[in-house]
Amino acid sequence: MNLFICQTIAIGCGYILDLLIGDPHWLYHPVRLIGNLISLLESILLKEKDTSAKKYRKGMVLAILTPLITGIVIVSILAACYHINMILGCVIETIMCYQILAVKSLKVESMKVYYALDKEGLQQARNAVAMIVGRDTKQLDEHGVVRAAVETVAENTSDGVIAPLFYMMLFGAAGGFVYKAVNTMDSMIGYKNDKYMYFGRFAAKSDDVVNFIPARLASWIMIAATGVVQIFSKDKKYNMKDALRIYRRDKHNHSSPNSAHTESVCAGALGVRLAGDNYYFGKLVKKPYIGDDSRPVEIEDIKRVNILLYVTTFLCIIMAVAVRIIIFLGRMCV
Repeated sequence: MNLFICQTIAIGCGYILDLLIGDPHWLYHPVRLIGNLISLLESILLKEKDTSAKKYRKGMVLAILTPLITGIVIVSILAACYHINMILGCVIETIMCYQILAVKSLKVESMKVYYALDKEGLQQARNAVAMIVGRDTKQLDEHGVVRAAVETVAENTSDGVIAPLFYMMLFGAAGGFVYKAVNTMDSMIGYKNDKYMYFGRFAAKSDDVVNFIPARLASWIMIAATGVVQIFSKDKKYNMKDALRIYRRDKHNHSSPNSAHTESVCAGALGVRLAGDNYYFGKLVKKPYIGDDSRPVEIEDIKRVNILLYVTTFLCIIMAVAVRIIIFLGRMCV
């Protein structure tokens, strides 16, 4: 069996496994190992007495070593498995692809917020949304909780699914894991606080670079997904025209060059206003709004954004597999 075809099968099957199984808490996730590696390197490299320039250089070392070590380990495991047996290699790569994706876990965690608001009250909803966002949640009202959940699903449609799929399409599971290493670094040390302002800067910039193309690709796929849902859904809240309009207008309304892209599509698609000021670690962070305040966000918007997530990722996996099949057929014809 051809390695390229094995990788293509692994990507498709990994996506299906993620939809079926998600991320059960009893299963140890390999991204935790990446997190452990980052923590180990940080404990070795980061010193309080270091100058800002030295912290930056050490942070650069961490940001280079983490994806490098991750890539070497994954490639070595896959090479050994494929050398033993192509089917074994395909099975292991399928499992790896499944573990990189986060479609079902995004839905499950955001729907915990939905059910908490619906059945358990605001405080439980705050606790639930605190598990998936970085902002302070203690003072959020119901609209703030819903908005936080919607924003998280919208943004992570790119970071948690489309971007990993993009790199898996190019480089197989190894590409997906290297991307996750960069993304995990950003989530752990990419903060603009006293501790990580310089040490985490290179990691944060690396995340901006690797997400540049996927964020834009995810936005256009989500716009198409909005059109699909608008046609086939009885829910009249979806609007492809506004998704495109708000995307063009508000895609840069964020300090990150990538984060507002899918958020702006989602805001336009649902006709709501997202983002704005939030508290992080007790400090108020001023942020521009994304979208028009056509109507207040409501609890059902959590379900709606998850429908967008599923349709967007389905269109993406079809595109990814199709591109790889076309490339394979093109090679066969040469």
